[in-house]
Amino acid sequence: MSCAGSVGLEKLVEKMELKNLTPDIDMTERVITVPDINRPALQLTGFFDHFDSERIQVIGYVEYTYLEKMPEERKEVIYEQLLSYDIPCLIYSTKVYPDELMLKKANEKNIPVFATDKKTSAFMAEAIRWLNVELAPCISIHGVLVDVYGVGVLIMGESGIGKSEAALELIKRGHRLVTDDVVEIRKVSDETLVGTAPDITRHLIELRGIGIVDVKMLFGVQSVKETQNIDLVITLEDWNKEKEYDRLGLEEEYTEFLGNKVVCHSIPIRPGRNLAIIVESASVNHRQKQMGYNAAQELYRRVQENLTQKK
Repeated sequence: MSCAGSVGLEKLVEKMELKNLTPDIDMTERVITVPDINRPALQLTGFFDHFDSERIQVIGYVEYTYLEKMPEERKEVIYEQLLSYDIPCLIYSTKVYPDELMLKKANEKNIPVFATDKKTSAFMAEAIRWLNVELAPCISIHGVLVDVYGVGVLIMGESGIGKSEAALELIKRGHRLVTDDVVEIRKVSDETLVGTAPDITRHLIELRGIGIVDVKMLFGVQSVKETQNIDLVITLEDWNKEKEYDRLGLEEEYTEFLGNKVVCHSIPIRPGRNLAIIVESASVNHRQKQMGYNAAQELYRRVQENLTQKK
């Protein structure tokens, strides 16, 4: 299932702590659909060819100074033309504010105007980074995401196999829950996948026979996390004695989400196996491999050395 490809303007205002200079304009239906931001420098000179009107428009100190030196009649023409496009909003940065003419035209055209004290480059970098995450390609899958020793572990498997119980045991051992049951996965780059919880199920775990458990209330704020990179996938499956399971780990197996490959381990389940310890061990082993040490390769090296010495 895909996530929505837009973010509400109100969410941006709250996240970036913007001052609303047009409070009479209704923002509830306004959304942002692209993560890029435009500084309308050329547009303020009257050049509107290839204008990216779907982007947020930011007026920095340079654009503000240019407008201050512009004759009033010319300024009115530029404002009229700029605001005739259905831009998401106009943001003034670096402690500069729009003049009365701009606010009047913006209210007439129903274009929200905001201000921030942050410097233009810093504000744009922060906003673009946040929008890239919010508007990244997204899917929702069935699983549990936990932060184990800093490694984002996505636990998957058939319904009722014990994913939530394993997550609860990990939480009791000091690790952190990101989401249970539904994981929203966003592709923020060609290397990075970020997992989050839907708002409706955030911090909640379903345990069969008990019901819904609020992890944050029971174990404290240190037991939960809002987002986490997905570094490792563990797939739980019923033990099948006919199947040959990997016992060395010389070759990595992968699963793919949104075109990104993630290391994947298939863990067979049967009574007596402590899933929490297995997940912890897999996480630490994954970190060791990322740092250049592979236990399976070390064993292979020792065997080869032993065979060489016997010849």
